[in-house]
Amino acid sequence: MSQATNQSWGGRFSEPTDAFVARFTASVNFDQRLAPQDIRGSIAHATMLARVGVLTDDERDAIINGLNEIQGEIERGEFNWSVPLEDVHMNIEARLTEKIGITGKKLHTGRSRNDQVATDIRLFMRDEIDVIEVELKRLREGMIELADREAETIMPGFTHLQTAQPVTFGHHILAWQEMLARDHERLLDCRKRVNVMPLGAAALAGTTYPIDRHVTAELLGFDRPTENSLDAVSDRDFAIEFTSFASILLMHLSRMSEELVLWTSAQFNFIDLPDRFCTGSSIMPQKKNPDVPELVRGKTGRVYGHLMSLLTLMKSQPLAYNKDNQEDKEPLFDAVDTVRDCLKAFADMVPAIEPKKASMYEAARRGFSTATDLADYLVRKGVAFRDAHEIVGQSVAYGLKSEKDLSEMSLDELKQFSDTIEQDVFEVLTLEGSVAARNHIGGTAPNQVRAAAQRAREALSALKAGA
Repeated sequence: MSQATNQSWGGRFSEPTDAFVARFTASVNFDQRLAPQDIRGSIAHATMLARVGVLTDDERDAIINGLNEIQGEIERGEFNWSVPLEDVHMNIEARLTEKIGITGKKLHTGRSRNDQVATDIRLFMRDEIDVIEVELKRLREGMIELADREAETIMPGFTHLQTAQPVTFGHHILAWQEMLARDHERLLDCRKRVNVMPLGAAALAGTTYPIDRHVTAELLGFDRPTENSLDAVSDRDFAIEFTSFASILLMHLSRMSEELVLWTSAQFNFIDLPDRFCTGSSIMPQKKNPDVPELVRGKTGRVYGHLMSLLTLMKSQPLAYNKDNQEDKEPLFDAVDTVRDCLKAFADMVPAIEPKKASMYEAARRGFSTATDLADYLVRKGVAFRDAHEIVGQSVAYGLKSEKDLSEMSLDELKQFSDTIEQDVFEVLTLEGSVAARNHIGGTAPNQVRAAAQRAREALSALKAGA
């Protein structure tokens, strides 16, 4: 008979695993990141086993003390990770058995690596979602304060990247904040489905031991145990849902990044980013490149890829657990890291944005951004909208030839297009008059921007308080 394998599951095998296959199938190089959650889950499992009488109190204490010592070894970088032991679970269990003897082997009673890893990932995701939420709140707070501060700063609003109507910079930043508010809701909603405990489902059918899954769930801070053991070990919906959230969030950050890149260019010259968020050129000394927003824009595609990877990973798997599921961790880990880092970068950068108010104002004066205001003025004077549209079109054509904005034309020049136009037209043709006229909820009037910022501030504060 060939030499027996030294794997923990090797009793049924007559020869060792091929060395390449051992490396190919091992996950310890990346899933060791789950060690804190694996140890936390094992401590809760041992505590529960003692409560139901499967372990003695002495055995429980030995296991918990040993696991805490192993946690210290890992944190100090003293732990020896072994590829032949395949994964984080078997590495920790083997080290526990080395430390406390046969009692270490009793820890796995009533569970499988299938429900163990599903629990570890959920604990990990819950921890990371809480960290990500802190950064998301910080970014939203920064945006709200920036919007409030710049409630009267006028800039051009665009459609098709063409000057459309004047808005305030604060109003534009609050549009960004609205995107993030929806993302925040999605993240918290995702957390609810993450916070369900698979432990106790064992390999796929549950266990014959008298476990109490509600006790374990309470010890680990889960809302409840999962309802079905088959689904519990094979479900990765929560990971897909997180990467879906991450993809939408990064799409939003990428749109913001695109505008920041445009606004920092010499052609727009709308804002300045502090030097600490930019880099220079190795050959062109005048360059100041907006690398942070450019990188965030680039990392968006990377996160999209992780979403597609997880969807594809799960699309053909029969119930219950399959080795394919080992491939969920690397895309999920990278998505988590990318989201956290992008949010941190934006949360640091956005409050430091310095608008170039004169450049914004001058850009808003170009492109006949108050043309709609003139049309609205004529309609209020009794002119049918289609006729008003034609009149304004003619006045814009005249302005293009004469190189004059509507507000720069004399009353006589404007009246050649309609006798309805009177001196009071200039109240609506100014940029200030235009933005002030949008004085309703959701509008760009400065007092509405301040009110919207206050509502957003209160809503975020209520969210912090758990309301």
